[in-house]
Amino acid sequence: MQPPIPLKRPAWLEEFQSFIMKGNVVDLAVGIIIGAAFTGVVGSLVKDLFTPVIGLLVGGIDFSNIFITLKGPSTTTLEAAKAAGAVTLNVGLFLNAVIQFLIVGFAVFWMVKALTRLSLARKTPPPPTKTEILLGEIRDLLAQKQG
Repeated sequence: MQPPIPLKRPAWLEEFQSFIMKGNVVDLAVGIIIGAAFTGVVGSLVKDLFTPVIGLLVGGIDFSNIFITLKGPSTTTLEAAKAAGAVTLNVGLFLNAVIQFLIVGFAVFWMVKALTRLSLARKTPPPPTKTEILLGEIRDLLAQKQG
């Protein structure tokens, strides 16, 4: 039994399916998933390892508690300011984000550099085509006639 109104698939649906099935899109999706997992690791690296060391080097400053109170009661910690309903500029949290960004950028730089080096090391020149072989033979014959 045929449907009362013939339904036609929209042309854009075919284009979208073709686009999604391309290797680049799948690679990008895998990269995003790995990047999301990598962000958690780098976040912990910055928060739990680097920030305390940097804070110790600059005199025991806890970056997460560097903030400016714009409106509301002045408190000694960011948590207390938030609990009191104060409006704050969270300078320390921004510094943590900048440090995290720099670490991610540095790690991605070295990862891309290593992958590029690996891919260049694995590349071997393709075998010569029939035309190239024939041209080589002609070159050799001409060299023999002249020599």
